[in-house]
Amino acid sequence: MNHNEPKIAYFSMEIGLDPAMPTYSGGLGVLAGDTILAAADLHVPMAAVSLLHRKGYFYQRLAEDGTQIEEPVAWNPDDFTEQLPQRVTVTIEGRSVHVRAWKYEVKGASGFSVPVYFLDTDLNENDKQDRILTHYLYGLDRRYRLCQEIILGIAGVRMLRALGHHSIKRFHMNEGHASLLALELLDEQLRAKNESAITPEHVGAVREQCVFTTHTPVAAGHDQFDMELVRRVLGPHEAFTLDGVFCLNGTLNMTYVALNLSHYVNGVAKRHGQVSRKMFEGYQIDAITNGVHNRWVSEPMQELFDRHIPGWREDKFSLRYALSISCEELTKAHTAAKRELINEVNRETNLGFDMDILTLGFARRATMYKRAHLLISNPGRLRQLVEQAGPFQVVYAGKAHPQDNEGKELIKRIVAASRELKDCIKIAYLPNYEMTMARKIVAGVDVWLNTPQPPMEASGTSGMKAAMNGVPSLSVLDGWWIEGWIENITGWAIGHNSRSIGESSDPNKDAEDLYRKLEHVLRLYYHDRARFCSIMLHAIALNGSFFNTQRMMQQYVLKAYY
Repeated sequence: MNHNEPKIAYFSMEIGLDPAMPTYSGGLGVLAGDTILAAADLHVPMAAVSLLHRKGYFYQRLAEDGTQIEEPVAWNPDDFTEQLPQRVTVTIEGRSVHVRAWKYEVKGASGFSVPVYFLDTDLNENDKQDRILTHYLYGLDRRYRLCQEIILGIAGVRMLRALGHHSIKRFHMNEGHASLLALELLDEQLRAKNESAITPEHVGAVREQCVFTTHTPVAAGHDQFDMELVRRVLGPHEAFTLDGVFCLNGTLNMTYVALNLSHYVNGVAKRHGQVSRKMFEGYQIDAITNGVHNRWVSEPMQELFDRHIPGWREDKFSLRYALSISCEELTKAHTAAKRELINEVNRETNLGFDMDILTLGFARRATMYKRAHLLISNPGRLRQLVEQAGPFQVVYAGKAHPQDNEGKELIKRIVAASRELKDCIKIAYLPNYEMTMARKIVAGVDVWLNTPQPPMEASGTSGMKAAMNGVPSLSVLDGWWIEGWIENITGWAIGHNSRSIGESSDPNKDAEDLYRKLEHVLRLYYHDRARFCSIMLHAIALNGSFFNTQRMMQQYVLKAYY
């Protein structure tokens, strides 16, 4: 018996493994990468499937006024992955589209390996229009997106079989993009039994194999395709006649496909589980709160943990012993990480950031519900804050989706504010936010700022990464922070947690509460450093020890995989 033979197949439209491989756009892909790393660390027999994205998501440049300029990303898959000889085909618009796979090996802490297969249609055998189908992550139009989801789901299952992976017991869909894998599993059931008509038994057999994690608490964020487009691109299929399973109100709703054909469904935080159950009434939706991998811990903090908490990489729960670390040693490690960030900011912006000034970090996808502008919404109040409580500086980063004009305007608004406030507050907006930069920001800032519009934050993991580096959060109570927040112990809350699900918060009240809490944080930082250091230690001991992928993967194994 081969214990390394994959039993779990993990499908994700994006996976962030190496900063030089642009196979991710943001949080969903980075979480997928952390999940696979945790599987390798814990010897979970997994194989992962994604698309190659030869042109990436995009490379972001910023004009002087903050206008986002998008460029394709150039990289060579041969430098990172191994091209495999196996080929499979899928039918798109009546054409046979050939698909190959590139293999990337993820090695765990003890050498256990999880293969990741990146699917690619850029082959001479394909028509020109089909060769680019795996080039752009979330690119082009609805037809392009549907073609990509056909390749990910249907060709993904076929590739696993072509590679000899016949012992897979669970197919885990990380978001609804991979839902069409259920269609291929249905066809496998029919072929195995030499039958032509789909029965409830076939549907039940597929449901037993599938697991679904939903990440999107906003209805508009769930992929839907008009059935006319589906039939034109994918062709007719008996499954599309199964009312309420594949087709819903004349559309192929990828989330409902996954909900209907999965035996286990989960949201990515306790609150997100509640939101999802309200969005999709009648479905059983559990919650497994996200976590982050220790790859996000800076080298100085890793060395500190190695001295005081030996074995912490293998047992993240042992990070609770961080409370025994002295403030002097913690400050020294954090200062080293902060210096690396400050040097990077000054090289990139020439703004003259200061090591001794409290530094806030805000690095998220630039979209309106993240409310990156909340901090700068009242410039006069900010000036008053600096005069009364002390100086601070801010590091911003994040990309707006190429079609999100509001998000692009948000970046320009922050850049404009940085000029307006430059006499009292230094604000840097770093271009082309990616994993290398993220690692520096989450470890190098003094406080992590997060201001989403509740209840639109499914989970959020950046604040978890910060916590593992001893950086407390100043955050709106949404997503994971509802679970991780203990006021003045692990960080500080903006607003309150008594709103009912779906009720929006008042941005003016949230902004004023943010300023009030920031004043408190500034006074702690400059006048009660021992107390501030205690909060840093508790961020590690309470949040770092729990909001990690070791705990998360163990929950998936217990609840979903076996």
